[in-house]
Amino acid sequence: MRYSPDMMGSLVYAGGMAVDEALAMVGTDGTVLGEELKRTGYEGTVQPGFLQPEAFVELHIEQGPIMDVENVKIGAVENLQGIHWQRVTIEGAANHAGTTPTALRADAGLAAAKVNVFLRQLVEKSGGVATMGTIRLEPNAINVIPSRAVFTVDLRNSDKAKLEADEKALAGYFNELEQSDHVKISTERLTEFDPVLFDQGIVSTIEQAAAARGLSCRRMTSGAGQDAQMLARICPTAMIFVPSIGGISHNPKEYTRDEDAVAGANVLLDVVKELAGGSECPV
Repeated sequence: MRYSPDMMGSLVYAGGMAVDEALAMVGTDGTVLGEELKRTGYEGTVQPGFLQPEAFVELHIEQGPIMDVENVKIGAVENLQGIHWQRVTIEGAANHAGTTPTALRADAGLAAAKVNVFLRQLVEKSGGVATMGTIRLEPNAINVIPSRAVFTVDLRNSDKAKLEADEKALAGYFNELEQSDHVKISTERLTEFDPVLFDQGIVSTIEQAAAARGLSCRRMTSGAGQDAQMLARICPTAMIFVPSIGGISHNPKEYTRDEDAVAGANVLLDVVKELAGGSECPV
């Protein structure tokens, strides 16, 4: 991801982030978003929010394996998981890997590994998901005990209370680990989005459109962040999923069959026609 947070454009459009704040964001390559938009000719000529949508329906691949495994053609997405990201830094002490007894070590790498195991055990109880997606050890030498571990934690759950409880439990575990492993732990908040409940009327309309076309359909939760979660702040919103073969996404092997994409587009068309027919304003 070059610029953070995710879905920045729709977040700004929905009023969740100031335009100036977004334009000042520095990318992973050191570039500034506003300057890059000017350079590439994508700066735009209107202010975010110039058009107030009557409703928003997003067609998307599932990005997961459920529909492919269950041979479901249409996903009527009724909610979206909350997403909490943080960067964690564990400070230990670098020492020789061969001469330092186990009992006298302050191993930041070991402490990070314990956190990863704790996260899996945590979400097995809560029903959420947790991922340590990046990790960097210092000094990163084969014969030196790591003095520092820097990693990210991605916690997700469709239940806000459970998501917050998991994060609280993780913070408590950090305190325990500092005492037991003789390390120092600090955290930095990266992203915090609450779970989103989509418009149940639109979800029902998606189900009806799928049934009318003879397409199998199931209600689903979006495990990934989507623009729809931002637009849900300002208008009735829902999503339509089509299958991802093998559940693969953000990868060159990502693939959705042509017939599945067409089926999703037809359901989207039917839903938009239904919504437009019930309102004087265009969707």
